[in-house]
Amino acid sequence: MTKFFVLYNSPVSAAEMMANATPEEMKAGMDAWMAWGQRNGDSLVDFGLPLGSSMHIEAGSASPGSSQASGYSIVQAESLDAAEKMLEDHPHLKTPGASIDVLECLPMPGT
Repeated sequence: MTKFFVLYNSPVSAAEMMANATPEEMKAGMDAWMAWGQRNGDSLVDFGLPLGSSMHIEAGSASPGSSQASGYSIVQAESLDAAEKMLEDHPHLKTPGASIDVLECLPMPGT
């Protein structure tokens, strides 16, 4: 099994989505996420968290980030295609303009 880093992207920040959601919308959203998690069982290594503000760091400088990353999870699957299948009906994709990036976690050289 290989681990995959799942990056949830949205044009609206997670903080803004949470601040503008009614309690009913928040519960419905969390119920959908929990149902997705239950469907994927042990393949869901780390449910993850919403992400907040970011900084873009380069050699010698830092500036406010422009990433649309709004959350992450870590899953395990036999292949990238199998990981993609786990995310086909993910509730994050119901957010207008949302997308998901899936990145294979490679083994650390020398370990």
